[in-house]
Amino acid sequence: MPEFRSTGGPAVPSSYYEIRVTGVLPPEALLDFDRLTASVEPVETVLHGPLRDQAALNGLLARLETFGVQILEIRRLQDRDPPASEHGSGD
Repeated sequence: MPEFRSTGGPAVPSSYYEIRVTGVLPPEALLDFDRLTASVEPVETVLHGPLRDQAALNGLLARLETFGVQILEIRRLQDRDPPASEHGSGD
């Protein structure tokens, strides 16, 4: 299970999420969320990756809202590392 360490604090386990939004996200929408990957499907973008806690999820949702993105679905998946085939941003 991935963990995040804050300076001087204990490790905090992360939760893995899948978030589907309409359209294509601009690259700057994920600047503060470097562990997320994005893949573009015909009419939506699917984000995958770990988020440290509920506050991080809320921060991401707020960021997406500033870009006017319509969120279609948010799923919390079992804690896991991304598959080896997922690295970096999609095309």
